[in-house]
Parts: sequence; C-alpha cells; structure tokens
Amino acid sequence: MSVHVIKMPDIGEGITEVELVAWRVTLGERVVEDQVLADVMTDKATVEIPSPVVGRVVSLGGEPGQVLAVGGELIRIEVEEAEHASAAATALVQTPAPSMPAPPTPAPVAASSSEAHAPKLVMPAPGSGSVLAMRQAATNLSTASTAPTASPAVRRRAHQLGIELQNVPASGADGRITHEDLDAYVTRCSSSPVASTGDNRYAERHDEAAIPVIGLRRKIAQKMQEAKRRIPHFTYVEECDVTEIEALRAHLNTRWAGERGRLTLLPLLMRAMVLALREYPQCNARFDDDAGVVTRYGAVHIGIATQTAAGLMVPVVHHAEARDLWSNAAEISRLAEAARAGRAVRAELSGSTITVTSLGALGGLVSTPVINHPEVAIVGVNRIIERPVVRDNLVVARKMMNLSSSFDHRVVDGLDAAEFVQALRAYLESPATLFVE
Repeated sequence: MSVHVIKMPDIGEGITEVELVAWRVTLGERVVEDQVLADVMTDKATVEIPSPVVGRVVSLGGEPGQVLAVGGELIRIEVEEAEHASAAATALVQTPAPSMPAPPTPAPVAASSSEAHAPKLVMPAPGSGSVLAMRQAATNLSTASTAPTASPAVRRRAHQLGIELQNVPASGADGRITHEDLDAYVTRCSSSPVASTGDNRYAERHDEAAIPVIGLRRKIAQKMQEAKRRIPHFTYVEECDVTEIEALRAHLNTRWAGERGRLTLLPLLMRAMVLALREYPQCNARFDDDAGVVTRYGAVHIGIATQTAAGLMVPVVHHAEARDLWSNAAEISRLAEAARAGRAVRAELSGSTITVTSLGALGGLVSTPVINHPEVAIVGVNRIIERPVVRDNLVVARKMMNLSSSFDHRVVDGLDAAEFVQALRAYLESPATLFVE
C-alpha cells in the first residue's frame, strides 16, 4: 500500500492560509472517496475538505485552531489497492459490515470544537443516587470512625452539599474537618458539587470550563479588535417616531402578505438608507487606511448583522438600491437562513458598503455598534416602545424607537453623521416619501 498526502488546497481569491476548525476523522479511521476529512475556515466561510482516495488515516497535519498555509500538508492516508478499495466501496454501498459502521454524522463546527476541548465531568454511576454514590465513595476513602469535629460554618456547608461529616477525612488540628477537607472530598467523589435532596441554591460551585477561541469565534474576535483598534468610533443616537411606518407595514402585510410575504421594519429602513445615502455618499464607503484611500460607492450593499449558533455573521444584500421592499425582505430571509445553516458562501458574506445591526425586541434603548471594518458607518436599530408623547399640545401614545449609529470619525464628520441620521429619521417618520423620487 502507498501513502497519499493531501495538501491544503488553494481556495482562491489570493488566500494564503486558512484555519483548521475541526477534524471529521480520527487516526486509524478508514475513509472512503468524497468523505469529508476536515473543516477549514477562511474569512467567515467554512470549507469542507473531502478525501480523493479510499484508505486509512495515518497522520493528521494539525490541531483545531491552528492556522495552516495553503499547500501545506493536511493529512496522510494509507491508500488501499484499487481492487480492494473498489470491493470495499461496493460493500459499503450495498450492505455495511457490522464491524465497519458508517462514520457518524458530524456535529456542527462550533459544537465539535467546543466538545473536543470541554472538560469531562465524572459523575456518579446512573441509578445509584448522587448522595448514595458519594457516601459509598467516602466509605472507601475514610479511615476514621470517630465522631467528626467541625466548625458551624463547615457543618452548614456540608449539610447544603448533602455530605455526612463522618465520611470526610480530616486534616485540621485535633481531627477537625476544614473547608479544604470538604473541597478535597467533593473533588474525589465527583468533579463538581452534587445536588442534595435539600436546598442547595447557595452551595458553592468550583467548576470551570476552558473554551478555545477558534473558528468563527476567533474570526469575530479578530475583526472586532481590528475595528476598535483602527477606527475612532463616533456614535450618534436619535429618537424616531415609527407610528406611521408601523401602520403602513401592518397595512402592506394585510394586503400582500399572502402573495409576497410578510414585511418587517428592516426592508423599510433599508429603503430609507438607500435614499439618505444619495444625499450623504460619504457614509456609503470603505476606507483603506493603509493606502489612505476612501472609496465611495453608488451601489448600496447592505450588510445584515445576523446571530447564528456559531456566532455573529454579516451576510450582504447586494444592490439594495435596485430592490423593492419585498425583494429586500426575501433576500434578508434567504441569507439569514443560509448563514444560520452554515451554507452561506464567501460571496454572500463579503462586499458590504454599510451595515445594519438590530437585536429586535432585545434591542434596548441605546447601543454603541462596532463598525464593520473597513466600512465607515453602521446603523443600529433599538427596540420599539409605545410611550406618551406631546403632539400638538396633547399627550398621545406613540411608537418610539432609537437609531444608534456609529461612524468612522476619520472620514465622516460629526455634522455629516448627524444629518445622515436625521435624514433617515425624516424618511421613517413620513413613510410616503420612501416612494417619491
């Protein structure tokens, strides 16, 4: 048999290195052609690396979280002879042998990375009862049978943990049981304090978990750090009365939801941004601070900050200026679903010229959003609150929302930033102007 070396493939677009996110195989495992061997990440896109051969894994070229160069060794597979490989592949397709089960379905990238490094908790055997298991373990460990001596605080803590002190070996003076003795006993019997049949709401906890910052989480951390390090943020917050535009949205949904889909506030805000950016193009730009060049764009490519199980991603609605409300809504829905399912491709996660971020009902009153570098502006949407407002000398209930937006103060002056947000406010408070050119 020969050994086949699989190198990190060239993914294109000038990428010279990628991060190894997770292995899908283990040393000694038999793999078949096209079976996924590993997940790697470039920028915010995850790529699966398949096997081109049938054989057995004999070497892995790195650990999850390690950055590997394109062209570097990824994995070695001992290749089976052609005849044997063909027969084995046929057998796998027809009737898998009991001794060779199919590979398990891989877990999502973020979950596999965390689980691979998560601390293992050794708990009492199932069915034995946590307190009974602790007592049984203590019987084997304890060598003293005399009445225990302990302070009231130690006795109270032992009661909260469901521990009988006569089972705890003492190390204090004159055979006194200390808090350290309780800690050692708990560590031996289980890796964390075990719930008792009494009230343990105030029991001390000593468990901890080390979570490796790799994969998408590392990319997010690096991007946020880079944005805050390089960009002097200027945040401007303005209150906006969205009563009228919410009424318009409800009317449009009543009339068209069955045929065109439901609208959220976001497509209407995107339309307002398209119009406002015509007046303030300096906010629809990207700043290459290394080259000292600001590029302003006629096209409006809006990034939509989207929370996924793996972390924050920013899929992009390209050419929002050429889309109507329902086209924007459909594209937002499609991209969000692709991002959350891990199917978003690189082109759908790049090229934005300005970004929108919103936590919906959890949006709070004010936020200070971080600019999506190398863009120069981000629009933050806070939650809608119905509250009393004075209008025409009358106190009336209105739906109010804050816009919390950040700007790169190197290239967007404070006056321009404020006027841009005021333009957004004007469009949202008079929604008929969204459709008047």
